[in-house]
Amino acid sequence: MSDNQHLPRKAPATSGVLHQRRLLPQDTGAGPLDSSKRRRVLVADRSPAARRMLRETIADLGHEIFEASSTDEAFNLIRQQAVDMIIADLLVPDLGGTGFCCVLRSQVQTHTVPVFLLANTFDPDKEAAAIAAGADDFLVRPFTRNVLRARVQSALRKRSLLESTDQAETILFSLAQAVEARDPAVGQHCQRLALISSTLGVALGLSGDQLVTLQRGGFLHDVGKISVPDSILFKQGPLTAEEWVTMKEHTVRGERICYGMKALEPVLSIVRSHHERWDGSGYPDGLRGEDIPLLARVLQIADIFDALTTERPYKRAYTSDYAMQILREETRAGWRDPRLVEAFSDISPLFQTEDISTNSSLLALASSLGDKSGWQVSGRSPSATISSMLSDTWAMSQAM
Repeated sequence: MSDNQHLPRKAPATSGVLHQRRLLPQDTGAGPLDSSKRRRVLVADRSPAARRMLRETIADLGHEIFEASSTDEAFNLIRQQAVDMIIADLLVPDLGGTGFCCVLRSQVQTHTVPVFLLANTFDPDKEAAAIAAGADDFLVRPFTRNVLRARVQSALRKRSLLESTDQAETILFSLAQAVEARDPAVGQHCQRLALISSTLGVALGLSGDQLVTLQRGGFLHDVGKISVPDSILFKQGPLTAEEWVTMKEHTVRGERICYGMKALEPVLSIVRSHHERWDGSGYPDGLRGEDIPLLARVLQIADIFDALTTERPYKRAYTSDYAMQILREETRAGWRDPRLVEAFSDISPLFQTEDISTNSSLLALASSLGDKSGWQVSGRSPSATISSMLSDTWAMSQAM
């Protein structure tokens, strides 16, 4: 949490997770993935005949098939049902296959789901764009059914290996939930932190992988507080020098808890360094300026802003403008990255509404992400499609 000295010392962050079956590592309810078991495969193509051919080919492998004629329909299905693989035509409405893949890769719930893109003619530029967007394979029609079956099974075997590590990650996310459940009074802090930090990340031009890391970091940044006694976390008065040492150790302990999982390596710097200060007066390492990892600085800004603008038992919710005033004062004092605070000031008005599911920040995020992805969308703005998806993602988090 923030080391903001304008507030009374806070109890640990809120409970809740951005919907356990969507934004945490995929949970199929059947243990680790095994490519010999029945899987859920989503086929997205405007052509009923093409979908039928794919359905019949994959169904022979014993998998459950879901069909969508557009990316809008595909997103609706993904919201309703976790999928293990996605096959999409390069020209599928509304975003096209490449744009569809970009969105899938920017969301934690689909970040590791295998994605195949199909084309009717070979075009090396389109293939390069598809792979750059995160596609696992690019197939050109006509192809034999045996080839498609073999590639599908190969992709699902790789997915199985990822799922075996996802189980361990899920345990860590559950541990982070346990930390936050110790103080249910602060609401849905993690969901907000994931959205706010991701929006700032998009405004800064960060990659899809970095946005996913920010989402995960939002949940795991305070996991080390599991080792901090309640007598310290919930102490009404000021901490003693010894107690403050124990409190500050939560960053190092959190890093140690997450250490050793390859998928969580990008999150380690957030967990360890989100209390560093721009002038070097923070902890645990006294890092200064650009030596503080960028994502830790981004999440720190979101963390402070959310703490200031939400009601707590000891304080009322401050307005967005007043929260920005405090952030600017801390920047002048040398605590915060001036560039990030200035960038955040441009988007902070988007978080003024209490209900984030209707917040216009979703449109800003969608618009910025669409501009950076170079999507070729015919007849429709990507902002409308993606903002709808993000709004529903937030809504899903309320249905825990």
